Amino acid sequence: MGARAEQSWDAIILGAGAAGMMCAAVAGQRGRRVLLVDHADAPGKKILISGGGRCNFTNVHTAADRYLSANPHFAKSALGRYSAQDFLALVERHGIAWHEKTLGQLFCDGSARQIVAMLQAECDAGGVTMSLGMAVTDIDHGEGQYRVCMGDQEHRAPALVLATGGPSIPKMGASGFAYDVARHFGLSVVQPRPALVPFTLGPDDALFQALSGVSADVSARWGKTRFREAALFTHRGLSGPAMLQISSYWQHRTPIQVDFLPDRGADWLLEEKRARPRMQLRKLLAQALPERLADALLERAGAQGELGALSDKALRQLGARLADWPFTPTGTEGYAKAEVTVGGIATAGLSSRTMEAAKVPGLYAIGEAVDVTGWLGGYNFQWAWASGWAAGQAL
Repeated sequence: MGARAEQSWDAIILGAGAAGMMCAAVAGQRGRRVLLVDHADAPGKKILISGGGRCNFTNVHTAADRYLSANPHFAKSALGRYSAQDFLALVERHGIAWHEKTLGQLFCDGSARQIVAMLQAECDAGGVTMSLGMAVTDIDHGEGQYRVCMGDQEHRAPALVLATGGPSIPKMGASGFAYDVARHFGLSVVQPRPALVPFTLGPDDALFQALSGVSADVSARWGKTRFREAALFTHRGLSGPAMLQISSYWQHRTPIQVDFLPDRGADWLLEEKRARPRMQLRKLLAQALPERLADALLERAGAQGELGALSDKALRQLGARLADWPFTPTGTEGYAKAEVTVGGIATAGLSSRTMEAAKVPGLYAIGEAVDVTGWLGGYNFQWAWASGWAAGQAL
C-alpha cells in the first residue's frame, strides 16, 4: 500500500447533520479551515425526513426545562446564547417562508430541503470542505493532533467534533458511532434508549388493537410528567404526540395513565344524569369521544344502560377510570421508530459553554450525540443549532 495522502485542518467535524453543519458553518465563517465528514453521500439526510418533509426547525417556547438530561441545567448556556429567534433570523435571511403550528412549532411552508440548502450555503460561505460517502476507518490522537483516516486519506487537526447523532432511525445510517469514539477517548456515556417513540401493548390490551387509526385529544401522565396532546391507537399499541412525548420519560414495566376527557370535571357524568336521565351512556360517551373508542372503553369498564338507571357510585367510578385509565406498555417500537435518543455522551465531562471535553482538549460533542434530549416539536433541532453554534464559536 502506498503512502497515505495527508491533509491538515483547524477542525474535523464528524457528522453532516443539523449540529455538524451548523458548527462547520459558524467555525468556517470565523476563518477556521474545517473538514466536515459524513458516511452518507449527501448532508442533512435526517433533516429531510423531519416534520413530514417540512422540517419543524425550532420551537419558540424553547427553555432548558423542556429537555431531558442527567444534568437538567447543562443545556441552559448554549440555548441562552443561541435562541430560536436567532435561528429564525437566519431562516428569514435566506428568504425561507415559514409558519407556526400549535404549541410554538415552526415549520417550512415549502420543504425541509430549504433548511439543508441554507446550511449548505452557510458552509460554503465559510469555505467548509465536505468529505461525503466515505467511512471513517480509524481515529486516534497524539502530539496535540487528532488523526482521522478514510480510505487512503489521513486528515489531522487539533480539534475533533463528534456530531454523528444517536442510534435512532438506523435505516438512515444512524449508529452509536459517537459513543464508541467518546468511550475510546475516556468519556462516559449515559445508557442510551429510544425516545419520542410509539409504545407496544400486550394481549391484556388486545381490545384496543381493533381501534387502529383512531385518535383522541388526551392528557397522558407518567409520574409527575403530563402532556396534553393527541394519542393515536395503532395495530401495535399507542402513538401520537402525547404518547411520543411521554415515551421519553417512561421506564419499563410501569403504567401510563391516560385522561380521555381532560376537559370534564370529576362529576360530569352525575351532572349529565341529573340533566338527561334517559340518555344512553354509550350515546353520551360517543358524543365526547370517537365512537369506536367510547365502545371499547365501556366494554372494558363493563358499563352500559340509561344514565338514570346507573347508581351515582357507578358513574363516579366510571368517571374516575376514564380520567385515569392505566396502560402498561410491553415496550416501545425501538430505535427503528424512535425520532431521537435519550442518554448519550455524559454532560458531566463537557463544558456547557463550548461543548469541549474537560479532560480531552480539542474533543467536542454536540447535538443528539450528547445526553440532552428535547420534547417533540422542534426542540431537538434547536439543541442541534445551539450546541453546534457554541462549539463553532469555540473552535
